[in-house]
Amino acid sequence: MALTIGTLLGAWQGAAAAPDLITATTKGPVQGVARNEVVEYLGIPYAAPPVGDLRWRPPKEHTPWTATRDATSFGPACAQVTLLGVFAGPANNNEDCLYLNVIAPKDVSSSKERLPVLFWIHGGGFVDGAGSDYDASKLAAQGKVVVVTINYRLSLLGFFGHPALNKEGHLFANYGLLDQQSALHWVKDNIANFGGDPDNITVAGQSAGGASAAFNVISPLTKDMFHKTIIQSSASWLAATPMEVAEKKATAFANAAGCGQEDDEATAACLRKLPVDTLMKMSGPPEAFGPYVVTPVADGQIVPSGGASAIESGNFNRMPIMNGSTRDEGNFFAAIPVYHSGKAITEADVEGYVKTVFGGNAGAGGTPPSYPVGTVDKILAQYPSGDYLSPQLRMNAIQSDVMVCRIQHGTHLLAGKVPLYVYEFRDRTAPFMFPKLPDFVPLAYHTADLQYLFPGFRGGDKGVRHELNSQQLQLSDQLVAAWTNFAKTGDPNGEGVTVWPQYTGEPNARTYLAQDIPELSTLSDDVFTADHKCSFWKNLLVYN
Repeated sequence: MALTIGTLLGAWQGAAAAPDLITATTKGPVQGVARNEVVEYLGIPYAAPPVGDLRWRPPKEHTPWTATRDATSFGPACAQVTLLGVFAGPANNNEDCLYLNVIAPKDVSSSKERLPVLFWIHGGGFVDGAGSDYDASKLAAQGKVVVVTINYRLSLLGFFGHPALNKEGHLFANYGLLDQQSALHWVKDNIANFGGDPDNITVAGQSAGGASAAFNVISPLTKDMFHKTIIQSSASWLAATPMEVAEKKATAFANAAGCGQEDDEATAACLRKLPVDTLMKMSGPPEAFGPYVVTPVADGQIVPSGGASAIESGNFNRMPIMNGSTRDEGNFFAAIPVYHSGKAITEADVEGYVKTVFGGNAGAGGTPPSYPVGTVDKILAQYPSGDYLSPQLRMNAIQSDVMVCRIQHGTHLLAGKVPLYVYEFRDRTAPFMFPKLPDFVPLAYHTADLQYLFPGFRGGDKGVRHELNSQQLQLSDQLVAAWTNFAKTGDPNGEGVTVWPQYTGEPNARTYLAQDIPELSTLSDDVFTADHKCSFWKNLLVYN
């Protein structure tokens, strides 16, 4: 390991490459860069480019190199077109995108012991995002951990279950999850050279990244590969897309793309020859998911089942888990159509949302069972327009409670099975990464907490960067301490945080950490349930 900083050789946005920032990997040496209080190794390939005949195959070993590889700039983001408002972007057609980044404290070389590793998986609905969107310098420098951020295949390139590909004799459908697991293998093999401890890895992520972390918990392919998990703002892991749904959508895509409806070698070859631009255009427009897109699939091997049934049956990798949500998760999703249309949310929008979501099938991937007759009316009556100052706040309440109560269901399933810590991010003054929207109050929206862990997080290139005020910076310090304490020991308490009890499942016990300003506090499961009407939703939502 060679991480001594040495003499800086000129500035690059506050960073400089130094001749001794050269570290060996199993494929060849890489040269990093020093920036402020951290050293960074950026754009390291962890697998071969998944192009040509490697499209829709498990990631392969990268070819070794002998000359020192420059690792001072990020690798390209994976191909994406649906950007979830300002969460990701810019849109691109990069198939050669399997790169990771290592961020370590500047003084890592003087550490007597190897540091815990925080392996961060970005969110983005499994259709967008990139590891380069996350400035991990505060987690690394202040928390004294080694952070790894990654890219993984997205959208139709990452999650695609065509029968012609599935019968080729390799693992299939969940190529994006296989990428994550390949990056984990890279970490196990290489992170000691960067000062990290391969026997103390925490997999963490937010939204689709949180679901990814959870799917890796239930995947038999990751047994003993990592040791703790942080699931932020995600409930989609409770159910996986049924294989028959994935195959039906992939077959429809192949037919629409001109490759026919067969499941033979010729069809597979045709699919792999399609221009990536065609794939991206058929993935959907910037403002919506396309008709052929799926999220992680219950393929039987990588993901044997949805998370709810896996936890209920005990078929998952046991480890300490942190699970939580933001108070106003729904406001992020409510903002996206407003951002694209420029029009404020109306009562007709609220009613249209409820009818669309709760007027049909309730199962994963749009499968049965259907919601009972009268469900739409029950929901609208539970959230009468007169209770809210605007249609947007009514929409937020409904969308937030649906997501938050699903997350709480995951908490209840995990309770008693693993050491468990739960939270709710409640700072309703959090800066908003969307530009100003008409008649919109953002509150503690989905993704709002990311800027407290990753300074200046703004999503993609269209997002608005903000600085935190003094009280928010104090909360940021506390969250960074909690996340990195958890990465070290499996307990978020320690230096910087001492008030977070382990979740017991007892309804009246104050075991939720309320992350708010001016100070942290705790609340009970009963209070959380009442705040989000979870007793009402418990009888309506389908989790498997």
